[in-house]
Amino acid sequence: MTITITALALFGLLLALLIRFRAVGVASAAVALMFGFYLSRTGAADSIDQIMTALADAVNDAG
Repeated sequence: MTITITALALFGLLLALLIRFRAVGVASAAVALMFGFYLSRTGAADSIDQIMTALADAVNDAG
């Protein structure tokens, strides 16, 4: 699914910018990374994927 790669790149870039401008420290970034990693293994991953797909479809239909 292409939206997954795009969302991953977007969130990775956002996290990198937050670290760069010291809005988030390295420890906070590690916690955010681990939270995302473990969240992807739960039952919530399917719901999040469906929500992101619906949002991407809505943006594509609006534009």
